[in-house]
Amino acid sequence: MPGARRIPTLRGMPMDLTPPERQRALRLPDGRTFAWSEWGPPDGLPVVFCTGAAMSGTLAFGTAHLRALGVRLISPDRPGLGRSDPHPAKTLSSWADDTRHLLSAERLPSARAVGFSQGAPFALALAGAGLVDAVALVSGQDDLAHPDLRARLHPDVAGMVDAAQHDPDGFEAHFASFATADGLWQLILGMSGERDRALYLDPAFHAAYRRALGEGFSRGAAAYARDLVNALRSWPTPPEQVTVPVHLWYGAQDTSIVHSPDFGETLAWRLPNVTRVLDPDEGGSVLWTRAHDILRTLLARPT
Repeated sequence: MPGARRIPTLRGMPMDLTPPERQRALRLPDGRTFAWSEWGPPDGLPVVFCTGAAMSGTLAFGTAHLRALGVRLISPDRPGLGRSDPHPAKTLSSWADDTRHLLSAERLPSARAVGFSQGAPFALALAGAGLVDAVALVSGQDDLAHPDLRARLHPDVAGMVDAAQHDPDGFEAHFASFATADGLWQLILGMSGERDRALYLDPAFHAAYRRALGEGFSRGAAAYARDLVNALRSWPTPPEQVTVPVHLWYGAQDTSIVHSPDFGETLAWRLPNVTRVLDPDEGGSVLWTRAHDILRTLLARPT
């Protein structure tokens, strides 16, 4: 594809880093612009990609496989990130409402969703709103406020959860006052193990990820801070009430303290209809290194 960069993964398989094939936007009923990027055939099965923390929707995954699988990958800029206007009181539920307008405008009666890292609760919110038929959570941030995880949390994460629960406005204002794309990138690298750093520091991947972060912070840090509060507080649809199939993907080499302290084990017990893959050889970057498997499993009909 024109503009695609192919880099080797540690398994020796090529991986495409393809710029958006299409960039779209719509005007929501309240006047805000809601923007997204797309890859794959326009008539393919829609998969809504909920990106990681502070990322715009311009860094995709699995682009080399989309046409063969018949997938139309739709990656929105969450409100206040990238090209999407801020929402003055953004919640996980308002995000689902915005996505509902996107799917309606595009005449897409059904879709699936992938949530990466902080995007996990945003993907589950789509399931809770009845907008998607199946979900994949990849290196997903867990429901960190759930009491069964408390003893497993890193002390820094436990402190963040407490602050988000007890003083959400103050917590949000604090993070909005200092967070930057550079600072978040350094935090990501600092929490990453050798397996992930090998990919994240590849020049082509580094440039693509940093571009998405730069776009995410182009309006400042307020939207990132708001997303952080929403992800750390109790989710509007408890996992126990998500009835569509959910596929959990984690890598045992993932050393991030903000994903899931038990690689989704507790979350799997809470979800009624779940499969869980814990790959011993992968890290948090499993979204890119096992993209084909993630998409193929997401598309499969339950038997």
